[in-house]
Amino acid sequence: MSTKGLTRREFLRYATIAGAGLAATRCGPLIKSKPAKDKIVVGMSRPLSGSQAIVGDSAFRPVYETFIAEVNAEGGVYVAEYGKKLPIELKIYDDTSDVGTMTRLTEKLIVEDKVDFLWPACGTSFVFAQAPIANKYGYVLITAEGGATTIRDLLPSLPYVFVTLSFSDWYQIPVLADLLSKRGAKTAYITYIADLHGIEYSGVAGIEFPAKGIDIVGVKSVPPDIKDISPVIREAKASGADVFCCFAYPDQIMPATAMSMELDFNPKAWIGGPGVNFGFYYTAFGPATEGVIGFTSFSPKQSDRARQLAEKLYAGKPREIQDPWGHPLYWAGLEIWKQAIEKAGTLDQDKIREIIATERFQTVLGETWFENGLLSKDCHTGEIGQWIKGEYEVIGPEKWATAEMLYPKPAWPKG
Repeated sequence: MSTKGLTRREFLRYATIAGAGLAATRCGPLIKSKPAKDKIVVGMSRPLSGSQAIVGDSAFRPVYETFIAEVNAEGGVYVAEYGKKLPIELKIYDDTSDVGTMTRLTEKLIVEDKVDFLWPACGTSFVFAQAPIANKYGYVLITAEGGATTIRDLLPSLPYVFVTLSFSDWYQIPVLADLLSKRGAKTAYITYIADLHGIEYSGVAGIEFPAKGIDIVGVKSVPPDIKDISPVIREAKASGADVFCCFAYPDQIMPATAMSMELDFNPKAWIGGPGVNFGFYYTAFGPATEGVIGFTSFSPKQSDRARQLAEKLYAGKPREIQDPWGHPLYWAGLEIWKQAIEKAGTLDQDKIREIIATERFQTVLGETWFENGLLSKDCHTGEIGQWIKGEYEVIGPEKWATAEMLYPKPAWPKG
């Protein structure tokens, strides 16, 4: 095009068009499109070895492995901002059952590995240590194996943290105290592991039991690495208590059970956990478990949803991995996580957090929601379980019970 004879107005019009084109060319490289995304990377620090490994292997692990396989078989989690489903990829480090190692690995996952999401560590003390880290970096953390009044009291300052597991005064010990009182229990002996879990359960029992007319006639703290629990069992037997509580972990629950049999200590109620609730407890003690009480949150007998989850997690697998206390709660937590992402249409933590905190979801528990960071009590479908004829039944609250509580428990089998 010749510029000869152009009017001033024409010149300015063409100059404006040309300038706009140059500007677009010059600015183009500065406008970054969203990078391609082909997966959702989830980071975890877990006890693949050490004292907590037996809990980690039987509690959250069967749930997240089954959940990921199911979701990925369907193509993944649909994220609208990418216009497609993204499969889940796990990045797991072994924390060796050490809290300090877990905190370092959690920070590494966030800061160095830059994972998209964080899934929980294993154990009450571990959750207590991990929660502030997740919150500091604005990572949504839906916890699994762990819950405590101490954590609950911190939740107002930890808006990114959500607790699924029921715990001491979050409906468990109050329900237990009520069940025991109604059946005539008058005295209790309590032993507990000297950590956050044991301290809180024994403390809440020390309030709830007397409130129901059950006197505490003995309390004994034990270290996590206790080698000989026989002195504790002898003392409990000598107390003549109707109820024996062992608020500890499998490393203490298993020998305490065996020693109770050996010393013929057979109170009217023998209560322990976590440990009693796992399938490996029945594998170890078989019919001798009859009447032993622990904690739970569901039974496959309660609904079609519960039955389907049990089939999904347990069919064709060793009984050792069963955990009717935690599994339905952990599964519901993952269902909420997936639904919140799909509703947000993004991997943005803030938007997902807001949805989890304020909305209701359909899960294996039915309608499910969080209240101030805790899974609502109204979503629990059980609190107290008992081994009856080889099945771990829900015995409380009574509205959810699948069997009548055995009290007193049968004597330990001889030989």
